[in-house]
Amino acid sequence: MASLKDVAQLAGVSMMTVSRVINHAPRVNAETRQRVEDAIQALHYVPDLSAQKIRGQANRPRTLAVLAEDTATTPFSVELLLAIEQTAQQFSWDSFIINIFASGDTQRAARELLAHRPDGVIYTTMGLRKIQLPEVLQGLPVVLANCISDDPHLASYIPDDYNAQYQATQYLIAQGYQHPLCYWLPENELAPTARRKGFEQAWSDAGKNLHDAVQYHMPKGDEGYLKIAALLKDSFASPPQPHDVVICGNDRSAFVAYQQLLTLGLKIPDDIAVIGFDNLVGVGHLFLPGLTTLQLPHREIGRQAALHIIQQRHNPGVHHLHCPLLHRHSVADRNGHQ
Repeated sequence: MASLKDVAQLAGVSMMTVSRVINHAPRVNAETRQRVEDAIQALHYVPDLSAQKIRGQANRPRTLAVLAEDTATTPFSVELLLAIEQTAQQFSWDSFIINIFASGDTQRAARELLAHRPDGVIYTTMGLRKIQLPEVLQGLPVVLANCISDDPHLASYIPDDYNAQYQATQYLIAQGYQHPLCYWLPENELAPTARRKGFEQAWSDAGKNLHDAVQYHMPKGDEGYLKIAALLKDSFASPPQPHDVVICGNDRSAFVAYQQLLTLGLKIPDDIAVIGFDNLVGVGHLFLPGLTTLQLPHREIGRQAALHIIQQRHNPGVHHLHCPLLHRHSVADRNGHQ
């Protein structure tokens, strides 16, 4: 990578003159400025903004760094990163992302991030999980997005999975559904644990017996999504129909459920309802009929995490963000209401 010295040598000027051109100083004649700009173009030189900040140039934009654990490599949480970048731009901050590529890569990524001297750090993950903040980041302005930590001094912005599933269950009960089959995400993980608890509490609060609800947790790995197909085939092998609604752990499992139910000759929602969770980016609105689902608030998580740093908030702890219920066409009113 070209250096300031390389630009100065090619342009035939001092390093100080190059610095003045980069920083739009007025005391550079037009001919010299053009030579420096031509040299910058020829060498593809990129100014070192972090070094400029170290030298005390307070007029440079402040910088927000994102340490992304799987977040940038999946479509599920891309809105989180977009929201961070857009919020930073709104407040005239710069932003950049450093990816964590493997479980043992965190310390390397954190050191690389700090080399840029950011003014604040957002640690993000794909899928709600508990993280251990790298030691080199402790004591810095850090906020967690879509993850939590045992450190009581850190603020976290995460989906309100419990209340989302509680309210979705209330909605299904109000629509007249009585015999759910629940296919949760893998057991002992944060999101499915909260969602199952929300379902069970709403079901019990409505005076219903949990024995009327059949619940499963999918095994880990992508093959777990296909298990729901065999489960539905076995459940509906012979009449009478045992369930009136399938509550899916996310939209991916709902996608498989749709295919299997339709293959079995069942109409959605006339014969059976399906409800998902996530509103999967680029897919959630393509189900036929439209999938009723809960929206993961990735955009709001990213925005609030960025604002936490930019506004220098002092509110540690876990902040749960609302997951709105998106009413589409995979759930019917079984009470006959118009």
